[in-house]
Amino acid sequence: MTIPYDDFLWQVYGGLMRRSRANRAQSTRSSGAVNQAPSRQMCNPYAPMELMDESQLEDIHQASLKLLCKVGMDFQSPRAVDILRRAGAMVDADGLRVRFDPDWLMQTIATTPKSFLLHGRRPDRHLTMGGNSTAFAMVASTPNVSDLDRGRVTGNYDDFCNLLRLGESLNSVQLQAGFPVEPCDVPVNTRHLVAGAAMARLTTKPIGGYALGRQRMQDVIDIVRIARGIDHATLLQQPCMHTVVNSNSPLIYDGALLEGAIVMAENNQPVIYTPFTLAGAMAPITMAGALVQQNAECLAGLAFHQCVNPGAPAMYGSFTSNVDMKSGSPAFGTPEYSQATIVSGQLARKYGIPLRASNANASNAPDAQAAYESQMSLWACMLGQVNYVLHGLGWLEGGLCTSYEKIILDAEMIQMHQAFLQPMETNSEALAVDAIAEVGPGSHFFASPHTMSRYEKAFYSPLLSNWSNFENWRDAGALDATQRANKIWKQMLQDYEEPKLESSIDDELTDFVQRRTHEGGAVPGS
Repeated sequence: MTIPYDDFLWQVYGGLMRRSRANRAQSTRSSGAVNQAPSRQMCNPYAPMELMDESQLEDIHQASLKLLCKVGMDFQSPRAVDILRRAGAMVDADGLRVRFDPDWLMQTIATTPKSFLLHGRRPDRHLTMGGNSTAFAMVASTPNVSDLDRGRVTGNYDDFCNLLRLGESLNSVQLQAGFPVEPCDVPVNTRHLVAGAAMARLTTKPIGGYALGRQRMQDVIDIVRIARGIDHATLLQQPCMHTVVNSNSPLIYDGALLEGAIVMAENNQPVIYTPFTLAGAMAPITMAGALVQQNAECLAGLAFHQCVNPGAPAMYGSFTSNVDMKSGSPAFGTPEYSQATIVSGQLARKYGIPLRASNANASNAPDAQAAYESQMSLWACMLGQVNYVLHGLGWLEGGLCTSYEKIILDAEMIQMHQAFLQPMETNSEALAVDAIAEVGPGSHFFASPHTMSRYEKAFYSPLLSNWSNFENWRDAGALDATQRANKIWKQMLQDYEEPKLESSIDDELTDFVQRRTHEGGAVPGS
């Protein structure tokens, strides 16, 4: 009896799917319960997109230099102002306003490294910052955390640690940017010590600290140095942590942040100077004007960093977006945000400085809006050849909440971008002329030897996506993507194994934290 072609096709397809699911289940059992792409740093093989021609980009550059020369910026740290004055910057009579000669400024930032190696606890965790490399970090600094079971709760130490564990387990995460949620139940004066020690113990990936004064910054540097088992001389040669210094847009650098930045530069650790420029609020309503201000504030910070320690690594930070002019609320993942990110890439490459941007969205739930705004942000990072994607996983509510489910959604999107950036094979086997000839007109490739020898590794293998038909999806519980993400993060936490420190290092870390806690931690003014 002849089987109708459609029936035959679905029999073959169904057999392939059953075999694929069985093989995937076996692979999952042998390598962990959650299927992930391999752990690797992404390299972008494509030329970056350019939204502005050279003349337009030069207009942005020259307008920024004019702003810094004629208007300048306020540096709210006498120590920082003195460093700039001694290096050759112009300081007004008020002792706060610093202005920059254009030629002096460009000569000063020229000592910024074009790329650098950021060191983790293990050699396989080291990251290249610069060139065509891209690294993704967890969300940082949110005051709240949410999941489908509990809803939204205030940040706390237990969730802080679980989010560190999740970031360590996800191959899409290359570093921790800071606190994946603020542990609000830990006293403020010792929070950096308790949280820093947890970061040192629970993750092997490079971590970030907060430049909230000299003492906090130095404490976290010491924690990272102890966890890596290195001395101070090695630390100076091997950057192993980072921080972000935001300008108070427009045109101010905060005193406490500058003090922390000084400690980082003195210890040869990278600072990401990032203006917080929202067009229509803290920056001009035109995106070109907002970029002029962003660029000026960023260049001033980068110049300051080189005045502290010429040759110290630093990064150009881009975080220009817009606000909803009806409500005044920040908007992220917008077309304007994407344009600003791509132009920021052009500016950073013009200066030869590594670039940071973010995977941001303004949704209040891990829903379709969160996904499409994040994809807009991620594509801008890919097209603009961003080197460091901060807030890469888990960001919600414009940065006010970390979502467990959104972390998994972001991990899936990042894995898809990683797969997209893999070069396409074009050898004779991949061109498949013989396979096409063998199948011939009007047949199918499901059961061809060419397909059967390659199908298990032919295409992207999802972490989260469900590609089964409606009936199979319904019979499996009819879970949407957010509900599936809920199951995945729970499974990953269940499978997590702590990367234990050597006992002597763990003891040294415990002694340091206890001593600094006994001394009062970060006292006011430090």
